[in-house]
Amino acid sequence: MNQRFSGIGMTSQRTRARMLERLRAQGISDEVVLTAMNDVPRHIFVDEALSSRAYEDISLPIGFGQTISQPYIVARMVELARGGRGIVKALEIGTGCGYQAAVLSRVAKEVYSVERIAPLIAKARKNLREMRIHNVKVKYADGTLGLAEFAPYDAIVMAAAATHIPPELLAQLAIGGRLVLPMGPDTQKLTVVERTSHGFQQTEVGEVKFVPLLGGVM
Repeated sequence: MNQRFSGIGMTSQRTRARMLERLRAQGISDEVVLTAMNDVPRHIFVDEALSSRAYEDISLPIGFGQTISQPYIVARMVELARGGRGIVKALEIGTGCGYQAAVLSRVAKEVYSVERIAPLIAKARKNLREMRIHNVKVKYADGTLGLAEFAPYDAIVMAAAATHIPPELLAQLAIGGRLVLPMGPDTQKLTVVERTSHGFQQTEVGEVKFVPLLGGVM
């Protein structure tokens, strides 16, 4: 692995190991998710000027009013999406810089990710290409509509806060699948929706803060 991926100083493997210790202390217990978090170098996905802060538990700006979520939130959402089971097909709403898609690529066989901001699509594709990640397909589209052409999904993860659950996403969830998303305009709650053979079960698992979910493309 070249120096850009392995990192030096505040982006080194030792710094990443400290991040894992913190995630464990914060309650992340899924070893598959922890391994994925360790495998994906977060500093690759942020601007070079911010790379020394890449492994702090903070969100960082990636341009266009968007952020890369803090490591704990990424790990928590992926852990909830997995629910201790294998994922064949996952859908991400809000690719951003591609970091969460990269983490998902380590826990799912196929990942489809939708982004509505064209310049971020280019950035994400470049980052994923550098990482030689081949099981993620990034689409330029309105994430509120999901991606029906590849449905159903075992897991859907939304990186933006919705005021209601888009019915298209519920329709694209496989039986036994899980949708993880922030809900609410002000006080946002991380919400898990599980599809059963009898319908949908919804659970709130804590407060979060995300940019709002917007429709359309730009």
